[in-house]
Amino acid sequence: MNEVAALHFRRLGMLTICAVYFVILVGGIVRASGAGMGCPDWPTCFGQWIPPTSEAQLPANYHEIYSQRGYENTEFNPIKTWTEYTNRLVGVTIGFLVFLTAWSSRIYLKTDKPVFYLAVTAFFMVGFQGWLGSTVVASNLNPLKITIHMVVALIIVALLIYTITRSQRDTFAPIDVASLPAKFKIILLVVMVMSALQIAMGTQVREAVDFISHEHAYIDRQFWREDFPIIFYVHRSFSSLILFTNAWLVWRLWQNVAKNHPIVRAGFLLFSLIVTAILAGVSLDRLGMPPVAQPIHLLMANLILGTQFFMWMALRYSTQKNG
Repeated sequence: MNEVAALHFRRLGMLTICAVYFVILVGGIVRASGAGMGCPDWPTCFGQWIPPTSEAQLPANYHEIYSQRGYENTEFNPIKTWTEYTNRLVGVTIGFLVFLTAWSSRIYLKTDKPVFYLAVTAFFMVGFQGWLGSTVVASNLNPLKITIHMVVALIIVALLIYTITRSQRDTFAPIDVASLPAKFKIILLVVMVMSALQIAMGTQVREAVDFISHEHAYIDRQFWREDFPIIFYVHRSFSSLILFTNAWLVWRLWQNVAKNHPIVRAGFLLFSLIVTAILAGVSLDRLGMPPVAQPIHLLMANLILGTQFFMWMALRYSTQKNG
C-alpha cells in the first residue's frame, strides 16, 4: 500500500471527525440560542439561497406566507437566521469532507475492504442526516426528531472513528496490555454504555429545557431551573459515577501502558473532557442557564463517548490483531 496515500487518508479522516464535532457544537449553539427556526424553510432560507440581512428584503406579507405553511414563529431575526444558515453551510462542508474521505479510502480495497465500506457508509449516512435535518425544520423543531438527528450524528462519528482506527490497527498491535487488569476492557465497555445512557438522559433534559425556554419566550433563564423534571437530578447525580469510573480507567492505563502511547494520551483527554462537561453542567445548574454553557456541555458529552470508543477500538486491535 502507498504509505503517503494512507497517511493522507488518515489525516483527512481526522479532519472530517473534527468537522463533525464542530457541526455538533454549532447545532448546540443553534438550539441554545433558539435559532432553530431562523430559516423557516429548507433547503432555501426565506425562499433564498443566500439569506436576507434585513426584513426589508422580504415580501411584505411573509408572515402570512409562512404561517399558511404551518410555521408558528416567522418573525425575521438576522442573527438567528444567519446562525441557522451557518449551521447548514457547515453541514454541507461535512458532506464534502466525508465524500473525500470515502474516495480516498479506495486504497484499502485490496488490503482491508471494510475500511472502504465503512467510509462509504458514513457518506450515505451524512446524506440521510441532511434529509433528516430538512424534516426537523418541516416539523417546527419536533423534539423527537431533534433527538434522532443527534443520534444519527453520533453514529456518523462512530463510523468515522472505527474507519480511521481500523486503517491503522497495525499501530496499536504492539501495545503491551498484559499487565492491565483482566476486567479493564469489560469496564471500559460498561463505561461506554453509561455514557450513552447519560447522553440519553441529557437529551430528555434538553427536550424539557426546549419546552421551558419556549414557555418563557427564551428569557428569564435564571428561573428555568424551577421547572426542571426529576430526570435532571438523576442526570446530575449520575455524572459523579461516570467521573470516578473513568478516573479508575485512566489510572490503570497510566500504571500499565507506556506513557507516550496514544491510548494513554486519549485517557487523559477523556478525563479532561469529563471534568469540562461537569463544570459546564454545574454552570447550567447554578448560574442561571448561561447560553454558552449548553453547547459546550453537549459537545463534551459527544467527545467523551467518541474518545471512549476510540480507546476501546485501540485496545481491541492490541489484543485481536486480526479482528
